[in-house]
Amino acid sequence: MVEIKNISNFFAGREVAQYQYKSFKPELIHYDWVIDNKELISLLSDADRALGSLNAYSELVPNVDFFVQMHITKEATTSSRIEGTQTNLEEALIKEEDVTPERRDDWEEVHNYIKAINFSIERLQQLPISNRLIKETHAVLMQGVRGEKKSPGEYRRSQNWIGATLRDAIYVPPYHEEIDHLMSDFENFLHDDQIHTPHLIRIGMLHYQFETIHPFLDGNGRMGRLLITLYLVSKGLLNKPALYLSDFFDHHRSFYYDYLHRVRTHHDMVQWLKFFLAGIIETAESSIQTFKDILTLKERIEGEVLPKLGRKQVAGVEIFKLLYKSPIINVKVLMKEAGMNYSAANRLIKDLVDLGILSEFHESKRNRMFFFDDYLKLFLSREPYKREKNS
Repeated sequence: MVEIKNISNFFAGREVAQYQYKSFKPELIHYDWVIDNKELISLLSDADRALGSLNAYSELVPNVDFFVQMHITKEATTSSRIEGTQTNLEEALIKEEDVTPERRDDWEEVHNYIKAINFSIERLQQLPISNRLIKETHAVLMQGVRGEKKSPGEYRRSQNWIGATLRDAIYVPPYHEEIDHLMSDFENFLHDDQIHTPHLIRIGMLHYQFETIHPFLDGNGRMGRLLITLYLVSKGLLNKPALYLSDFFDHHRSFYYDYLHRVRTHHDMVQWLKFFLAGIIETAESSIQTFKDILTLKERIEGEVLPKLGRKQVAGVEIFKLLYKSPIINVKVLMKEAGMNYSAANRLIKDLVDLGILSEFHESKRNRMFFFDDYLKLFLSREPYKREKNS
C-alpha cells in the first residue's frame, strides 16, 4: 500500500556534503499525492477541459498528422533555443546543406530533437515510458558532434552541475550513485495505477523530479520537456502529439527556472504545479487556435487559390499536401514528391509566387527555396503574443 501525502506538505529533499561541495539529495516521490489546495484543484479542472477541447478539435482536422509535424518542428526549435541554440523555425525547415556552416551544429541539435520526438512516440507502440525508453530516446537526441562525448543513452557516472564551475554552481544535482534508485522511484510513480494522483499533477511532479535528478550529462532539459508530451500521449490524455510546453516555458523562462528551483529551496510544489497547469491551459488554447487558423487557410486555398491555377489544379492539390507537411519547397522536391518534370514544377511554383502564396527564402545558399508564408505565420504568430501581453 502506497503512503498517502498532501501536496501542500511536499518535502523536496536536502543538500548533502560531498568532497569540497554539496549536492542535492531529492526525496522519493512515489506516494499517493492528495491535492489539498483549492486554486490548484480549479486549475486542474480547467486544464482537463482544455485538453479535452484540443482532442475534440484535432479530430475535426483532416490529415491532422501533416500539421502535427509542424508542431513537432516548432517544439524542437523552441526547446533547443531554451538550451542556447540559435536555429529559428525557418532554418529548421531547410536541408542541412542549405544552412551556413557556422549554424549547422545548432541545426543538427534541432533535428536530433525532431528525430527523438518521432522515435519515442513510435516506440510507445512497443514499449511503455520507462528508463529503457528514456535512455533510447536520449541516445537519438544526443547523436552527432556535440553529444557524442556526453554518454548518449546512458545515465551519468560523474557529477554534473548548473553554473560556471562546481564550486559556484547554481544547482548541483544528486550524486551519480543515487541515480538508479531515484529513477526507479520515478518510473514506479509514473506507472502506479493504484494511486489516485491525477495525471496532470503526476506529470508536473515528474517533470520537476526529472530536472532535479538531472540523470544525464547533457540534454536533461530537452529530454524532460519531451517526456511531458510522451506521458500525455501514453496515458491517452492526448489523441495526437499536438501539445508542447516549450513555447510557454520559453516565454516565461525566468518563472520556469525560478519555480523549479523554489521547490528545492522552499518545498513549494504547489506554486510549480500552478505554473505548470497554467501552461497546459494556455498551450492547449493556442494549439486549438492554430488548428482553427489552419482550417480557415485551407478553405481559402481551396476556394480562392486553386481555381486560379486552371488546368494545374490537380498539381496544385499535390503541392499543398507537401506544403502542409513542411511549408518549404523547391523545384527538385516537387519533381521528386509529385512526379512532375522540371518545366511543370518550375511553372507551378512561379504561379504560386505570382499569387502571393509562396515567397523566396533568400538565406538559402545553394538551391532556390520557397516558403508557404501564410501557413508558416500560423506557427510563428504564437511566439510574440506573450511578449506583447507582458510589455
